[in-house]
Amino acid sequence: MAANRVKLTICGANYVIVSEDEESYVQELGTRLDEEMNELMTKNQAISVTGAAVLKALDYLDELRKATMSADNMRGQVRDYLEDAAKARLATQEAQQEIARLRRQIEQMKGQQH
Repeated sequence: MAANRVKLTICGANYVIVSEDEESYVQELGTRLDEEMNELMTKNQAISVTGAAVLKALDYLDELRKATMSADNMRGQVRDYLEDAAKARLATQEAQQEIARLRRQIEQMKGQQH
């Protein structure tokens, strides 16, 4: 995939980002970061651009870690459900085989009575 060069302005500073992602996606991320950092600096005049960047990086890392843990948990649940489904399928097959065996046995017994 070809790399895109995307120009972003974050807190008044210009950056060129090289990414294989769509330009619109990178622009969206840059806009979100710019808005969130500016909001932090507006709420607290003592926060510098660097401070806002560090706080946002920590927020994003926290979101990433929680999302990763949640995804791992979901994968574990899906794995458990798949194992349970496989066991249920096997039990169903065994029950169907037993039913067929019992039907044959019943038919044999009926044949012996006549």
